[in-house]
Amino acid sequence: MALYEHVFLARQDLAQAQVDALAENATKIITDNKGKVVKTESWGLRSLAYKIAKNRKAHYVMLEIDAPGDVVAELERQTQINEDVIRYMTVKVDALEEGPSVMMRKSDRDRERRGDREGGRGDRPDRGDRPRRDFDGE
Repeated sequence: MALYEHVFLARQDLAQAQVDALAENATKIITDNKGKVVKTESWGLRSLAYKIAKNRKAHYVMLEIDAPGDVVAELERQTQINEDVIRYMTVKVDALEEGPSVMMRKSDRDRERRGDREGGRGDRPDRGDRPRRDFDGE
């Protein structure tokens, strides 16, 4: 069997439970046709580069699949019919990625950068530590 990554974008006005149901539906299509979903990741509600069907944001979901090509064709056919999915893409890969995907690692890194620090600016000196300058440059 071949390895695939299938990413779809769901409309912004869907609740997270509805997005999870879409992922479950895709998983059911794959398993019913003798394929296997290795990993499912929900990347959350993210901004789009441009508006798609009046949507400025979309829920991103990725499925890592181990299945024959006809299963992927059926999955894409069913995804194309669904009105809640605004875009999708399936890519054949040589090997599935171990651990979290790049998108999940990026969100973890961003969360660490913001951190739980008060003020959110890290080790930046307080404004009171710098000398005050008047308008005339002194």
